[in-house]
Amino acid sequence: MNENILGLVAGGITSVAMLPQLIKVLKEKNVEDLSLMMIAVLIVGLSLWVWYGILKDELPIILSNAFAVLVNIGLLLAYFKYRQK
Repeated sequence: MNENILGLVAGGITSVAMLPQLIKVLKEKNVEDLSLMMIAVLIVGLSLWVWYGILKDELPIILSNAFAVLVNIGLLLAYFKYRQK
């Protein structure tokens, strides 16, 4: 199997891991059980993976982690929109 295909499949699967959480939050408009610190740390870590992928010119790393950053930014925005004040 081609390394890039393997990387894209693996990255794609892990990138969509938070998608069900985002969908649930958007449907229920409830972020009570989310950890702001976890989301923030995850975004920073994923962003560093994107940067690493750019430095190494590794498209699977760039694409999968960039998508995951976007999903988690969506979760972060939902957190601030739906949190109880």
